[in-house]
Amino acid sequence: MVNPATAIVYKTVRGVPVNMASIPPRRLVLAGSGHAHLAVLARWIEAPIADVDTCLITPAPFLAYSGMIPGWMAGFYSPDECRIDIRPLAKKANIKLITASVVRLDAAQRRLTLSTGETLGFDHLSIATGGALDVSPLTVLGASLLPARPIEALVARWPLIVSQAAAQASFSLAVVGGGAAGVELALAANRALRRVSPKAHISLIAGGSGFLAGHAAGVIARARAALVANQIALIQADAVGQAGGLLLSTGQRLAVDCVIAATGSVAPAWLKASGLACDAHGFVQVGADLRSVSHPHIFAAGDVITRVDRHVARSGVHAVRAGPVLAANVQAALCGKPLQSYCPRKRTLYLLATGDKRAILSWGRFSLSGRLVWRIKDWIDRRFVHRFRVMGADELTNKTKPFHREPRA
Repeated sequence: MVNPATAIVYKTVRGVPVNMASIPPRRLVLAGSGHAHLAVLARWIEAPIADVDTCLITPAPFLAYSGMIPGWMAGFYSPDECRIDIRPLAKKANIKLITASVVRLDAAQRRLTLSTGETLGFDHLSIATGGALDVSPLTVLGASLLPARPIEALVARWPLIVSQAAAQASFSLAVVGGGAAGVELALAANRALRRVSPKAHISLIAGGSGFLAGHAAGVIARARAALVANQIALIQADAVGQAGGLLLSTGQRLAVDCVIAATGSVAPAWLKASGLACDAHGFVQVGADLRSVSHPHIFAAGDVITRVDRHVARSGVHAVRAGPVLAANVQAALCGKPLQSYCPRKRTLYLLATGDKRAILSWGRFSLSGRLVWRIKDWIDRRFVHRFRVMGADELTNKTKPFHREPRA
């Protein structure tokens, strides 16, 4: 009788018996802990694949959920309420966690170089690192510059900015970037700083891309009204850093103590030299299946991609919704099965926090604002974080840690 624990397993390949024990497992590397890769972790927990060695490269063991960061800045959440611990998820999914960043990719040789100096080969790769920020026009500001990404750095430094404001007779802060992130950060910063420094002055600099470009007129009007109600100056001009503040394209000089850069996503520099097909701005070109158009063993999602078949806005909403399709397709590629397409809905729900337990809802041309919208946003955000906390927790913890709901005001 053959002992199954010691038996040698053979597989016939082109008529030749092959000892399967001598074949190393395929390696899947997940580059980045972006929102889309949370879905991959979830799928690996629910439906693991045998003979696949999976690694997740992430600069930090916690994922700060971007949708809740403005609420945290405004004082409505604790840091712990806004973050997802990736470690228990990776452990349950049998995925090796590597704390590092990607600095180089050779797509043809299937090799990554990490910030630690380590090189890592792969059979399949999925990229969800998130975009980078181009802060080159502002770098002269030095310690006065606070980039909105990486979020972990923003979270670490923001309490120090608040303490600095509290210690000064007056404090001036400018947010550079007129997109949804810039609006939310300006309104959140306003609430936090005015609480410790009533004379604090907040400005929102909306540059050449415009103020809430791409959003419906009703949303823009409601956001403008929120800025006016909170005495936040909206300046529609381009800005560059200079000693002591900003120089605007209007010729005006703006003295500020701190500048938050929320200038939108640019492609990570290492993608341009990777050999992957990229657009003119360095974003990975993918099809509807989220697979590279030049290297079929590489997938990507979130702020690092450009769809070749249609325009899809770079936003956290699409990164989250594309996640299950990315997870299914990575698994399908490993198993030799057909791939799915990510088809965004015609209308996308956007919820912008206004720093006062109110929010603005955008659904196509329809918009709504108020406390009810904040409660909807708060419920959606808490539910998202809670789902992955439960998934990473053990059964006993799940039974004793109910979903937290914000008490009624």
